[in-house]
Amino acid sequence: MRSLAPLALALIALAAFARADDDLTVLKPGVLQVAPGKQLDEYLRDQAKPFFDARRQAVAALKTPADVARRQSDLKAQFRAALGGLPVEKTALNPRVVGRDQRDGYAVEKVVYESRPDHHVTALLYLPDGPRPFPGVLVPCGHSANGKAAETYQRISILLAKNGLAALCYDPIGQGERVQLLNDQGKPITKSSTVEHTLLGVGALLVGRSAAGYRVWDGIRSLDYLASRPEIDPARLGCTGNSGGGTMTAYLMALDDRILAAAPSCYITSLERLFATIGPQDAEQNITGQVAFGLEHADLVTLHAPKPTLLSVGTKDFFDVDGSWITFREAKKIYGLLGHGERVDLFESNEPHGFTKPRREACMRWMRRWLLGNDDAPTEPEFAIAADKAVQCTATGQVLSTFHGKSAFDLNADRAVELAKRRPARTAGALRAEVRKRLALPSPQPIFVNNHELSERVGYNLDIWTLATEPGVVVIDRLFRPANPASGKPLVIYVGAERSLGAPGGPIEKRVAAGEVVAMIEPRGMGETSPDHGKRPDLTGIDDKEAFLALSLNRPLLAQRVYDLIQSFRALQRTDADASGFHLIGIGLGGPIVLHAAALDDRVKSVEIERSVVSWDAVVHSPISRGQLSSVLPGVLESYDLPDLAAALSPRPLTIRSPLDPTGKPVSQAALESAYAACRAAYKEANFEDKLQLNAESGVRR
Repeated sequence: MRSLAPLALALIALAAFARADDDLTVLKPGVLQVAPGKQLDEYLRDQAKPFFDARRQAVAALKTPADVARRQSDLKAQFRAALGGLPVEKTALNPRVVGRDQRDGYAVEKVVYESRPDHHVTALLYLPDGPRPFPGVLVPCGHSANGKAAETYQRISILLAKNGLAALCYDPIGQGERVQLLNDQGKPITKSSTVEHTLLGVGALLVGRSAAGYRVWDGIRSLDYLASRPEIDPARLGCTGNSGGGTMTAYLMALDDRILAAAPSCYITSLERLFATIGPQDAEQNITGQVAFGLEHADLVTLHAPKPTLLSVGTKDFFDVDGSWITFREAKKIYGLLGHGERVDLFESNEPHGFTKPRREACMRWMRRWLLGNDDAPTEPEFAIAADKAVQCTATGQVLSTFHGKSAFDLNADRAVELAKRRPARTAGALRAEVRKRLALPSPQPIFVNNHELSERVGYNLDIWTLATEPGVVVIDRLFRPANPASGKPLVIYVGAERSLGAPGGPIEKRVAAGEVVAMIEPRGMGETSPDHGKRPDLTGIDDKEAFLALSLNRPLLAQRVYDLIQSFRALQRTDADASGFHLIGIGLGGPIVLHAAALDDRVKSVEIERSVVSWDAVVHSPISRGQLSSVLPGVLESYDLPDLAAALSPRPLTIRSPLDPTGKPVSQAALESAYAACRAAYKEANFEDKLQLNAESGVRR
């Protein structure tokens, strides 16, 4: 037994060493100036500052009404383009009144119309008693699950009607009777409308549209319906809504000149303060490139100038009230420059978020002042609110199960089919040029390498770096070096891999034992620098806020991560100059990063993609997806899909292994072959079919 004691002690020591190495944590407390999970948010907000400063200078330079008019025209055009454009043709609304309820001093009509062909909108039209025509006020809803049936939206609509103003309150997509994702029992699939909106936004962005664009068009067509009614004076139209309805009010008053008076409630702050406080919200509240081209909340107000606008805000709202006052001061100056300073005002109540009674009264009074010419101060009396079923416009309670029409997800899918038919076949060189354009990568910057740790394992060294790929961005590289590396082999780089792969006895050790030099790269916002927001929706991804911030800068996260990988190539080449290029392995979200880097860089000699989404087309055609927002490039399906990138790699060896559908489930071999048919044809045409491996087996092999 005494002879075994030294061996036992050695095994205990080795086990302790393995446990320490198994952690592989690099960014321990104090390594970065900010918490690792906050790095990406801090970087993106720093990137936004020059744009905000440039915008302030541009606004300060406005000296005449002509200057304001030019800025309005330019911003409005850029806003429309950022939405993905709006339909040129206004198709038939096919409106129908499906019910009417006469009440005390007003009537409520249940109406259904089509904002796009076979895409149905449900709404309630509140018509006052008395001589006609009435002014008409559009009331977009906030994020209430029951949409137009929510108490606060019934109350504002009734209050308007009792004070001589007709009101049209309609269900947004994802709410009320317009839920776009229903299960077999006709119930909503997602837990909230905001999740549904962002899932819709993922597919919309891929096909060059946006969730905001769908929402804006619903609002414009709802205004069309309101103006078409004989009881309504189309020259006296207003718009007011709260929260998400405040967002829509702000968008619509900026884009639709028919709106005379507007009163967005519990939304207007400033982007700068929004980013510094609660951060970006769901998809329709984020406009691609808006920070880069200078569209702030104040611009949403001044694009409506000099028409009357009331900002209704809350002292205790999570939409920062200081930002509201910053916006108001700027708007007041612009309205004053146009000679109508009295037409913009701010109402603040010492309350939290919501369309509260004081805010409803303020918005109603604003509409009476500017649409009826009555500058008085009516108050809101007590009145009854209808039950949800009593204001239901459909037989089943949902437009999709009643009319079997098209959902917004169907509209995305239709667009994807259209784009696939029109997408031109490109040579590898032409595709590379298109990839460069889509990614818009900045010029390479100096790389700063900090070697944090060098440790010895059995037969190899583990070298841990942090790379500053650009100021404010730290990327982690774990480099596994065999004592006697084989010559002439490519350096293997994992992207998106779990740290467990590098644990003692893991798959990476097997490669190292064969003489390969292996690196694990964690681009920004991945691995140890993944955003830390606590419990977050798993469908939209833990980095959804950062993804929206990046999109607002016209620098999608996917593009930034591709840049990190290519910058890492430069650092690795310095260390392993003898390596014959790179063999990239993209796992999960690393798949699209690796495909783009390989398409751009000939130093990549071979590629493996594992457990990654099979295609972007699949994402668009699957209403439910998981964590795909950070891999989106706006409008990319106009140019190429992931299998097109794969085809362009011919004749380099390529393996697609265990691909996943957008929900994270394995796809069949048949589905994989179908998605990559053009890729297989490209390899076959070049007589390199043996270099392409398509394997849908679910077993994980590395």
